[in-house]
Amino acid sequence: MTFQNKHQTILFLALLTVVGSLWGCRSASENEVIVYTALDQQFSEPHFKMFTEQTGIPVVPKFDTEANKTVGLTTAILAEKNRPRCDLFWNNEILNTLRLEKAGLLDVYFPKNRESFPAEFRSAEGHWSGFAARARVLIINTDKIKPADLPESIFDLADPAWKGQCGFAKPLFGTTATHAAVLFATLGEEKATQFFTDLKANARMMPGNKQVALAVSNGQLAFGLTDTDDAIIEIERGMPVAIVYPDQGADQLGTLFIPNTLAIIKNGPNTKAAQQLVDYLLTAEVETALSQGPSAQIPLNKNIDIELRVESPQTIKSMQVDFHEAANHWNTAAAQMEALFLAP
Repeated sequence: MTFQNKHQTILFLALLTVVGSLWGCRSASENEVIVYTALDQQFSEPHFKMFTEQTGIPVVPKFDTEANKTVGLTTAILAEKNRPRCDLFWNNEILNTLRLEKAGLLDVYFPKNRESFPAEFRSAEGHWSGFAARARVLIINTDKIKPADLPESIFDLADPAWKGQCGFAKPLFGTTATHAAVLFATLGEEKATQFFTDLKANARMMPGNKQVALAVSNGQLAFGLTDTDDAIIEIERGMPVAIVYPDQGADQLGTLFIPNTLAIIKNGPNTKAAQQLVDYLLTAEVETALSQGPSAQIPLNKNIDIELRVESPQTIKSMQVDFHEAANHWNTAAAQMEALFLAP
Protein backbone atom coordinates (compact mmCIF):
# COMPACT_ATOMS: atom_id res chain seq x y z
CA MET A 1 0.00 0.00 0.00
CA THR A 2 1.39 3.38 -0.98
CA PHE A 3 1.74 6.19 1.53
CA GLN A 4 -1.06 8.12 -0.24
CA ASN A 5 -3.46 5.15 -0.16
CA LYS A 6 -2.57 4.42 3.46
CA HIS A 7 -3.20 8.09 4.34
CA GLN A 8 -6.58 8.06 2.57
CA THR A 9 -7.56 4.86 4.42
CA ILE A 10 -6.71 6.41 7.78
CA LEU A 11 -8.77 9.50 6.94
CA PHE A 12 -11.70 7.33 5.84
CA LEU A 13 -11.61 5.30 9.05
CA ALA A 14 -11.39 8.47 11.11
CA LEU A 15 -14.41 9.87 9.30
CA LEU A 16 -16.36 6.67 9.96
CA THR A 17 -15.47 6.96 13.65
CA VAL A 18 -16.74 10.55 13.80
CA VAL A 19 -19.96 9.73 11.95
CA GLY A 20 -20.52 6.68 14.12
CA SER A 21 -19.97 8.75 17.21
CA LEU A 22 -22.45 11.36 16.05
CA TRP A 23 -25.00 8.71 15.14
CA GLY A 24 -24.52 7.08 18.52
CA CYS A 25 -25.24 10.40 20.23
CA ARG A 26 -28.46 10.79 18.29
CA SER A 27 -30.45 8.51 20.56
CA ALA A 28 -29.37 10.55 23.58
CA SER A 29 -30.84 13.72 22.07
CA GLU A 30 -34.02 12.24 20.61
CA ASN A 31 -35.90 12.99 23.82
CA GLU A 32 -34.75 16.62 24.08
CA VAL A 33 -37.03 19.49 23.20
CA ILE A 34 -35.31 22.58 21.81
CA VAL A 35 -37.17 25.80 22.62
CA TYR A 36 -36.45 29.23 21.19
CA THR A 37 -37.63 31.43 24.03
CA ALA A 38 -38.38 35.15 23.89
CA LEU A 39 -39.82 35.36 27.38
CA ASP A 40 -37.12 36.47 29.84
CA GLN A 41 -34.97 33.59 31.04
CA GLN A 42 -35.69 34.29 34.70
CA PHE A 43 -39.43 33.82 34.07
CA SER A 44 -39.40 30.89 31.62
CA GLU A 45 -36.52 28.69 32.78
CA PRO A 46 -38.10 27.54 36.09
CA HIS A 47 -40.98 26.02 34.12
CA PHE A 48 -38.60 24.16 31.84
CA LYS A 49 -36.90 22.67 34.89
CA MET A 50 -40.22 21.63 36.41
CA PHE A 51 -41.31 20.03 33.12
CA THR A 52 -38.07 18.03 33.02
CA GLU A 53 -38.55 16.91 36.62
CA GLN A 54 -42.08 15.69 35.84
CA THR A 55 -41.42 14.05 32.46
CA GLY A 56 -37.71 13.28 32.30
CA ILE A 57 -37.52 15.20 29.00
CA PRO A 58 -34.60 17.68 28.91
CA VAL A 59 -35.40 21.18 27.66
CA VAL A 60 -32.70 22.99 25.69
CA PRO A 61 -33.62 26.69 25.56
CA LYS A 62 -32.16 29.27 23.21
CA PHE A 63 -32.50 32.85 24.43
CA ASP A 64 -31.63 36.04 22.59
CA THR A 65 -30.66 39.57 23.58
CA GLU A 66 -33.08 41.80 25.48
CA ALA A 67 -33.36 44.40 22.72
CA ASN A 68 -34.18 42.24 19.71
CA LYS A 69 -34.95 38.79 21.08
CA THR A 70 -38.37 38.26 19.44
CA VAL A 71 -37.28 39.46 16.01
CA GLY A 72 -33.90 37.73 16.36
CA LEU A 73 -35.44 34.34 17.18
CA THR A 74 -38.01 34.71 14.41
CA THR A 75 -35.22 35.50 11.95
CA ALA A 76 -33.35 32.38 13.10
CA ILE A 77 -36.39 30.17 12.54
CA LEU A 78 -36.91 31.64 9.06
CA ALA A 79 -33.22 31.09 8.23
CA GLU A 80 -33.43 27.46 9.38
CA LYS A 81 -36.64 26.64 7.52
CA ASN A 82 -35.01 24.03 5.27
CA ARG A 83 -33.44 22.27 8.24
CA PRO A 84 -35.26 23.26 11.45
CA ARG A 85 -33.30 23.12 14.69
CA CYS A 86 -36.11 24.43 16.88
CA ASP A 87 -38.97 22.26 18.17
CA LEU A 88 -41.02 24.93 19.93
CA PHE A 89 -41.13 28.72 19.75
CA TRP A 90 -42.19 30.42 22.99
CA ASN A 91 -42.75 33.97 21.79
CA ASN A 92 -43.48 36.76 24.25
CA GLU A 93 -45.84 38.37 21.73
CA ILE A 94 -47.97 37.23 18.81
CA LEU A 95 -47.28 38.98 15.50
CA ASN A 96 -43.96 37.30 14.78
CA THR A 97 -45.66 33.97 15.47
CA LEU A 98 -48.26 34.88 12.84
CA ARG A 99 -45.47 35.80 10.42
CA LEU A 100 -44.09 32.28 10.83
CA GLU A 101 -47.58 30.88 10.34
CA LYS A 102 -47.95 32.87 7.12
CA ALA A 103 -44.59 31.47 5.95
CA GLY A 104 -45.91 27.94 6.45
CA LEU A 105 -43.39 27.03 9.15
CA LEU A 106 -45.75 26.05 11.98
CA ASP A 107 -47.01 22.54 12.65
CA VAL A 108 -50.60 21.69 13.56
CA TYR A 109 -51.33 20.70 17.15
CA PHE A 110 -54.51 21.05 19.18
CA PRO A 111 -53.48 21.15 22.86
CA LYS A 112 -55.44 19.17 25.42
CA ASN A 113 -56.47 22.32 27.26
CA ARG A 114 -57.24 24.53 24.24
CA GLU A 115 -60.96 25.00 24.97
CA SER A 116 -60.08 26.73 28.25
CA PHE A 117 -58.74 29.72 26.28
CA PRO A 118 -60.74 32.37 24.40
CA ALA A 119 -60.99 31.75 20.66
CA GLU A 120 -59.26 35.04 19.83
CA PHE A 121 -56.14 33.84 21.64
CA ARG A 122 -55.71 30.50 19.85
CA SER A 123 -55.33 29.43 16.25
CA ALA A 124 -58.44 27.88 14.72
CA GLU A 125 -56.09 25.84 12.51
CA GLY A 126 -54.03 24.62 15.48
CA HIS A 127 -50.85 26.52 14.55
CA TRP A 128 -50.37 28.41 17.83
CA SER A 129 -51.77 28.95 21.31
CA GLY A 130 -51.84 32.20 23.30
CA PHE A 131 -51.52 32.45 27.07
CA ALA A 132 -50.11 34.65 29.85
CA ALA A 133 -50.66 38.13 28.43
CA ARG A 134 -49.17 41.52 29.21
CA ALA A 135 -50.83 44.90 28.80
CA ARG A 136 -49.34 47.99 27.15
CA VAL A 137 -49.64 50.67 29.82
CA LEU A 138 -48.47 54.10 30.88
CA ILE A 139 -46.17 54.11 33.90
CA ILE A 140 -46.45 57.37 35.82
CA ASN A 141 -44.06 59.03 38.26
CA THR A 142 -46.42 60.10 41.06
CA ASP A 143 -43.92 62.65 42.40
CA LYS A 144 -43.91 64.47 39.07
CA ILE A 145 -47.56 64.28 38.02
CA LYS A 146 -50.57 65.24 40.13
CA PRO A 147 -53.64 62.95 39.99
CA ALA A 148 -55.65 65.64 38.20
CA ASP A 149 -53.03 65.86 35.44
CA LEU A 150 -52.57 62.18 34.68
CA PRO A 151 -52.22 61.29 30.99
CA GLU A 152 -54.92 58.86 29.92
CA SER A 153 -54.05 57.88 26.35
CA ILE A 154 -51.07 56.60 24.38
CA PHE A 155 -51.61 59.66 22.20
CA ASP A 156 -50.63 61.89 25.13
CA LEU A 157 -47.07 60.79 24.36
CA ALA A 158 -47.28 63.02 21.27
CA ASP A 159 -48.91 65.96 23.09
CA PRO A 160 -46.58 69.01 23.03
CA ALA A 161 -47.65 69.75 26.61
CA TRP A 162 -45.49 66.77 27.63
CA LYS A 163 -42.59 67.45 25.28
CA GLY A 164 -39.36 65.93 26.59
CA GLN A 165 -41.06 64.56 29.72
CA CYS A 166 -42.28 61.21 28.40
CA GLY A 167 -40.70 58.18 26.79
CA PHE A 168 -41.16 55.02 24.75
CA ALA A 169 -39.10 52.00 23.71
CA LYS A 170 -37.47 51.80 20.28
CA PRO A 171 -40.33 50.47 18.09
CA LEU A 172 -38.22 48.02 16.12
CA PHE A 173 -38.45 44.98 18.40
CA GLY A 174 -40.64 43.24 20.95
CA THR A 175 -44.03 44.47 22.10
CA THR A 176 -43.36 48.03 20.92
CA ALA A 177 -42.96 46.80 17.32
CA THR A 178 -46.09 44.70 17.79
CA HIS A 179 -47.93 47.77 19.09
CA ALA A 180 -46.81 49.75 16.04
CA ALA A 181 -48.14 47.14 13.61
CA VAL A 182 -51.44 47.01 15.53
CA LEU A 183 -51.78 50.79 15.23
CA PHE A 184 -51.02 50.66 11.49
CA ALA A 185 -53.80 48.09 11.08
CA THR A 186 -56.22 50.01 13.30
CA LEU A 187 -55.58 53.64 12.37
CA GLY A 188 -54.41 53.20 8.79
CA GLU A 189 -50.94 53.91 7.46
CA GLU A 190 -51.30 57.70 7.19
CA LYS A 191 -52.59 58.32 10.74
CA ALA A 192 -50.21 55.81 12.28
CA THR A 193 -47.19 57.31 10.50
CA GLN A 194 -48.22 60.77 11.66
CA PHE A 195 -48.54 59.57 15.26
CA PHE A 196 -45.06 58.06 15.26
CA THR A 197 -43.64 61.15 13.55
CA ASP A 198 -45.13 63.30 16.30
CA LEU A 199 -43.95 60.81 18.92
CA LYS A 200 -40.36 61.06 17.69
CA ALA A 201 -40.46 64.86 17.95
CA ASN A 202 -42.10 64.91 21.37
CA ALA A 203 -40.93 61.96 23.47
CA ARG A 204 -37.60 60.37 24.36
CA MET A 205 -36.74 56.97 22.89
CA MET A 206 -35.26 54.32 25.18
CA PRO A 207 -33.59 51.02 24.18
CA GLY A 208 -36.41 48.90 25.64
CA ASN A 209 -39.51 48.80 27.84
CA LYS A 210 -37.49 48.07 30.97
CA GLN A 211 -35.42 51.21 30.39
CA VAL A 212 -38.64 53.23 30.03
CA ALA A 213 -39.93 51.94 33.37
CA LEU A 214 -36.59 52.66 35.07
CA ALA A 215 -36.41 56.18 33.62
CA VAL A 216 -39.85 56.95 35.03
CA SER A 217 -39.17 55.38 38.43
CA ASN A 218 -35.93 57.34 38.90
CA GLY A 219 -37.56 60.63 37.87
CA GLN A 220 -35.78 61.01 34.55
CA LEU A 221 -39.21 60.97 32.86
CA ALA A 222 -42.67 61.90 34.09
CA PHE A 223 -44.34 58.99 32.31
CA GLY A 224 -43.75 56.46 29.57
CA LEU A 225 -45.21 53.61 27.56
CA THR A 226 -44.18 50.14 28.73
CA ASP A 227 -45.53 46.68 29.57
CA THR A 228 -47.19 45.60 32.80
CA ASP A 229 -44.34 43.24 33.68
CA ASP A 230 -41.79 46.06 33.68
CA ALA A 231 -44.15 48.49 35.43
CA ILE A 232 -45.14 46.12 38.25
CA ILE A 233 -41.50 45.48 39.12
CA GLU A 234 -40.98 49.20 39.76
CA ILE A 235 -44.19 49.43 41.80
CA GLU A 236 -43.19 46.48 43.97
CA ARG A 237 -39.72 47.94 44.47
CA GLY A 238 -41.51 50.74 46.29
CA MET A 239 -40.72 53.36 43.68
CA PRO A 240 -43.02 56.42 43.30
CA VAL A 241 -44.85 55.06 40.25
CA ALA A 242 -48.32 53.93 39.24
CA ILE A 243 -49.95 52.31 36.24
CA VAL A 244 -52.50 54.02 34.01
CA TYR A 245 -54.41 51.71 31.65
CA PRO A 246 -54.73 53.93 28.59
CA ASP A 247 -57.64 54.77 26.31
CA GLN A 248 -60.53 53.68 28.51
CA GLY A 249 -63.03 56.26 27.26
CA ALA A 250 -66.10 55.30 25.24
CA ASP A 251 -64.59 56.74 22.04
CA GLN A 252 -61.05 55.49 22.72
CA LEU A 253 -59.20 52.38 21.53
CA GLY A 254 -58.88 50.50 24.81
CA THR A 255 -55.75 48.98 26.34
CA LEU A 256 -53.76 46.57 24.18
CA PHE A 257 -53.21 43.09 25.65
CA ILE A 258 -50.49 41.00 24.01
CA PRO A 259 -50.33 37.26 24.76
CA ASN A 260 -47.34 34.99 24.90
CA THR A 261 -47.67 32.36 22.17
CA LEU A 262 -46.53 28.77 21.75
CA ALA A 263 -45.96 27.34 18.28
CA ILE A 264 -44.49 23.98 17.25
CA ILE A 265 -42.10 24.27 14.31
CA LYS A 266 -42.91 22.07 11.34
CA ASN A 267 -40.38 19.24 10.84
CA GLY A 268 -38.56 20.08 14.06
CA PRO A 269 -36.24 17.43 15.58
CA ASN A 270 -38.66 16.27 18.29
CA THR A 271 -42.29 17.14 17.68
CA LYS A 272 -43.76 14.73 20.24
CA ALA A 273 -41.73 16.19 23.09
CA ALA A 274 -42.73 19.69 21.93
CA GLN A 275 -46.40 18.68 22.12
CA GLN A 276 -45.91 17.47 25.69
CA LEU A 277 -44.25 20.75 26.63
CA VAL A 278 -47.09 22.78 25.07
CA ASP A 279 -49.66 20.82 27.10
CA TYR A 280 -47.62 21.46 30.24
CA LEU A 281 -47.17 25.20 29.67
CA LEU A 282 -50.89 25.68 29.00
CA THR A 283 -51.93 24.28 32.37
CA ALA A 284 -53.66 26.46 34.93
CA GLU A 285 -50.75 25.82 37.29
CA VAL A 286 -48.20 27.43 34.94
CA GLU A 287 -50.36 30.46 34.12
CA THR A 288 -51.08 30.92 37.82
CA ALA A 289 -47.37 30.74 38.62
CA LEU A 290 -46.57 33.28 35.88
CA SER A 291 -49.24 35.62 37.24
CA GLN A 292 -47.93 35.34 40.79
CA GLY A 293 -44.27 35.67 39.81
CA PRO A 294 -42.31 38.90 39.36
CA SER A 295 -43.62 39.48 35.82
CA ALA A 296 -47.32 39.42 36.83
CA GLN A 297 -48.41 37.79 33.56
CA ILE A 298 -52.17 37.92 32.96
CA PRO A 299 -53.86 34.49 32.72
CA LEU A 300 -56.06 33.91 29.67
CA ASN A 301 -57.40 30.55 30.86
CA LYS A 302 -61.11 31.17 31.43
CA ASN A 303 -61.21 28.79 34.38
CA ILE A 304 -58.57 30.57 36.47
CA ASP A 305 -60.13 32.70 39.19
CA ILE A 306 -57.40 34.29 41.28
CA GLU A 307 -56.60 37.77 42.52
CA LEU A 308 -54.28 39.58 40.11
CA ARG A 309 -51.87 42.46 40.71
CA VAL A 310 -52.74 44.02 37.35
CA GLU A 311 -55.92 44.47 35.33
CA SER A 312 -57.09 41.94 32.73
CA PRO A 313 -59.36 41.95 29.65
CA GLN A 314 -62.15 40.93 32.05
CA THR A 315 -61.76 44.02 34.26
CA ILE A 316 -61.04 46.91 31.86
CA LYS A 317 -61.74 47.91 28.28
CA SER A 318 -59.36 46.00 26.03
CA MET A 319 -58.39 47.02 22.52
CA GLN A 320 -60.21 44.95 19.91
CA VAL A 321 -57.51 43.71 17.55
CA ASP A 322 -57.45 41.58 14.43
CA PHE A 323 -53.96 40.19 15.00
CA HIS A 324 -53.84 38.59 11.55
CA GLU A 325 -54.54 41.97 9.99
CA ALA A 326 -51.85 43.51 12.20
CA ALA A 327 -49.42 40.83 11.02
CA ASN A 328 -50.27 41.77 7.44
CA HIS A 329 -49.16 45.33 8.30
CA TRP A 330 -45.91 44.19 9.91
CA ASN A 331 -43.65 44.93 6.94
CA THR A 332 -45.21 48.33 6.28
CA ALA A 333 -44.98 49.34 9.92
CA ALA A 334 -41.42 48.02 10.22
CA ALA A 335 -40.32 49.96 7.15
CA GLN A 336 -41.81 53.19 8.53
CA MET A 337 -40.27 52.60 11.97
CA GLU A 338 -36.84 52.05 10.42
CA ALA A 339 -37.20 55.17 8.30
CA LEU A 340 -38.18 57.24 11.33
CA PHE A 341 -36.02 55.79 14.09
CA LEU A 342 -32.92 54.48 12.32
CA ALA A 343 -32.40 57.47 10.10
CA PRO A 344 -29.52 59.78 11.15
